[in-house]
Amino acid sequence: MEPTDAELVRQCRKGDSGAWETIVQRHHTRVYNLAYRFTARFDLAEELTQEVFLKIWRTLGQYRPQAGSFPTWMTRVARNHLIDFHRKHKTELARTDSVDEHSDRGTEFASGAENPGQTFEREERARHVHRMLLELPAHYREAVILRDLEELTYDEMLSILGVPIGTVKSRINRGRIELAKLMKSRRRDLMTGGQGT
Repeated sequence: MEPTDAELVRQCRKGDSGAWETIVQRHHTRVYNLAYRFTARFDLAEELTQEVFLKIWRTLGQYRPQAGSFPTWMTRVARNHLIDFHRKHKTELARTDSVDEHSDRGTEFASGAENPGQTFEREERARHVHRMLLELPAHYREAVILRDLEELTYDEMLSILGVPIGTVKSRINRGRIELAKLMKSRRRDLMTGGQGT
């Protein structure tokens, strides 16, 4: 039987490097996906994933199992780090075209049942959505990412965001509306020959 996250954290605190490796392997994809969704850049997502795990390692002593699950605590640490990064580098992120600079990494997410054309179209759609997410105000963007992309529960979001349930639901709803407006505007631009990204 595999050890729980709480057991692994206890082992880490005792200096067990194997327990830490298990934690990283178990949660790497979740942290990486969150980082990518906040930045829409593969290279930055990798760098930020490493930074997040370093921060988690340094703050393991603050984790309390009775206060909630380890993935929820870890997501809160990651979210705070990513928001700090985004605030510092907002202008750079807005200028970056992740498709041109980092398109070679997209194939990692391809399904074996897809042909190359289908894979390309799916990846292009995902990149467009991620770029549009970056255009949303930060509090709407993170609510949509956590709920719709990371599929967190409302309870997990309450713990991570530290705001009332009404505010969480309002941010999700407003974020979805704003994202839909951006997508509709982008489609209209493309259909009329405008300059969509």
